[in-house]
Amino acid sequence: MRIVIAGGHGRIALRLERLLAGRGDEVAGVVRRAAQAGDVLAAGAEPVVCDLESASVGDLVRHLESADAAVFAAGAGPGSGVARKDSVDRGAAALFADAAEAAGVRRFVVVSSMGADREPPEGTDPVFAAYLRAKGAADADVRSRAGLDWTILRPGRLTDGPGTGLVRLAESTGRGDVTRDDVAAVLAALLAEPGTAGRTLELIGGDTPVAEAVKSLT
Repeated sequence: MRIVIAGGHGRIALRLERLLAGRGDEVAGVVRRAAQAGDVLAAGAEPVVCDLESASVGDLVRHLESADAAVFAAGAGPGSGVARKDSVDRGAAALFADAAEAAGVRRFVVVSSMGADREPPEGTDPVFAAYLRAKGAADADVRSRAGLDWTILRPGRLTDGPGTGLVRLAESTGRGDVTRDDVAAVLAALLAEPGTAGRTLELIGGDTPVAEAVKSLT
């Protein structure tokens, strides 16, 4: 399976690239800067330098046309302002979905955020509120696309501790923490399980092995 990951230098994406390459998949990671290519190569993936904020659909189609699946794991990242939350977390997601449809790549997995399905509470930091709104708008856009077999994953609060391999994965889980290792493991399992298409899922740490948690949803 060939899988193209947008945001290929992100902390979840690099973990996912290692997992996918380790199981024998062909992986490409789309990165913004050439300086990030070495880390993507070290993770076992092919680096593709392409700035999602300035690229055209055609630019991305060339990288997606031989793919079996696409993962949108890009984000504006810490320190970015309201404008880039919209241009990356919403705009780039829509662009990547447009390109996947144009390239005929049906399987499309999105890394979103818990809380993206509702208006942020009063008093929420304005930049974080913009991030949640951008993620919510991107998710709604993806769900509207008949040309994609999409799955949207909404993790809880992300941590960098070692993965446990045990999660809670459901349409609604309640709030909680989850390691980036475990998020990557769930993404890898979702890509291998087309029966999860059409689902928006929340993810936190739990007591169910990843493979079992994903299989239970099909």
